[in-house]
Amino acid sequence: MDAQQEFYEESFSPLYEKIRSEYAIDGSFYRSENIKRGLRNSDGTGVIVGVTKIGSVQGYVMQDGERIPIPGRLYYRGYAIEDILNTHRQSGTFGYEEVAYLLLVGSLPTADQLAHFHSLLAKWQTLPNGFFEDMILKAPSPAVMNKLSRSVLAMYSYDDNPDDTSLENILRQCIQLIARFPTIVANAYRVKRHYYDGKSLNIHIPKEHLSLAENFLRLVRSDKSYTDEEAKLLDLMLILHAEHGGGNNSAFVCRTLSSSGTDTYSAIAGAVGSLKGPLHGGANKKVMEMFEDIKANVKDYGNDAEVRDYLAKLLAGEAGDRSGKIYGLGHAVYTISDPRAVLLKQFAAETAEKQGRLEEFRLLESIERLGIPLIMEQKGLHIPMCANVDLYSGLVYSMLDIPVELLTPLFAIARIAGWCAHRMEEVLTCNRLIRPGYKSAVRPRPYVSIENR
Repeated sequence: MDAQQEFYEESFSPLYEKIRSEYAIDGSFYRSENIKRGLRNSDGTGVIVGVTKIGSVQGYVMQDGERIPIPGRLYYRGYAIEDILNTHRQSGTFGYEEVAYLLLVGSLPTADQLAHFHSLLAKWQTLPNGFFEDMILKAPSPAVMNKLSRSVLAMYSYDDNPDDTSLENILRQCIQLIARFPTIVANAYRVKRHYYDGKSLNIHIPKEHLSLAENFLRLVRSDKSYTDEEAKLLDLMLILHAEHGGGNNSAFVCRTLSSSGTDTYSAIAGAVGSLKGPLHGGANKKVMEMFEDIKANVKDYGNDAEVRDYLAKLLAGEAGDRSGKIYGLGHAVYTISDPRAVLLKQFAAETAEKQGRLEEFRLLESIERLGIPLIMEQKGLHIPMCANVDLYSGLVYSMLDIPVELLTPLFAIARIAGWCAHRMEEVLTCNRLIRPGYKSAVRPRPYVSIENR
């Protein structure tokens, strides 16, 4: 322990318990004052705080004041996610760029419009001169998400007009960020892999004729190799994660920051920081860590009783990360099903069969089938629960040979399109600072001079 750390410990370690008690607020206070904790109503539904035309997330309907579960639906600008995905799967085309255009502009592009959008993305996917050396290579980070957030903020310094909040300028900044996210993440990962994992440092240059999915695989792999099947599966994953309504935590952070009049880079960096959290985008990494722990401790994957017993230990905080959670199960909005999880489960099953990994897929199915009743029983829930997008996404990425530390950054690569659309909508339509109220839980008290304390 160095001198500064020792001084800190001596100063504050005796105060830890006092600080905890000072910050503690009894849960009954929220109920007695009818305070919407976490912007949630008492029945778990979200407090309506805004209107959006970008994404629609539907998991229940309200009937006579009661929440009625329905199969989950997700729409991008009114288009069902299943229709978008299935069209590109059947035609064998890359679709993320089309989805990004749809979210930003509000309508599906014509062939000419999409070609022009592709050319803009291709032009801007290369980082500014000196950016890689100064912002990524010279300050490596073990956390790719933190490096992504820092890089987004640094983009401000490379922009000749960073603070202009006109439509024209924000749209230009957004397209540049969508193009550059894969390059930043891939480079940050390669540098992290070199400095922290002792591997060779290979940095590749994006190719203009490739899709974002193809370029990412090319940039992140040492030998730059990938198959068309891999790239198109990754493209489908990006489509699936591109948007999820204005109420998801990172989009709301972006909108809140945007409402203050701040610049695009500050708003998007805030969204990246939100997505990193294990209760939001970081959950996919937590699922895979939990999955590896279950595989290591359950001897017979096909034995329901053994799997159920270990899941019960996870819930009791006696195994895994001791959080008392089964990651990948449950959602704030979806009840009967998460449409993204339904599609991902299909992708995972198909790919697992091709790669001879059906045993792992079936274990995930067992976690879903056995874990949901355990959670509902423990929490006394009566509204249906479902697997969420994170349960099967990690296995799909694993079968794409993508390391676990890139799962959340890939989520960000996809979601940047949705964030940018929400920023534009907030700036163009709302024009009012988001400022919810907080009720003080402390009564006024007289100030006491230091000699009398």
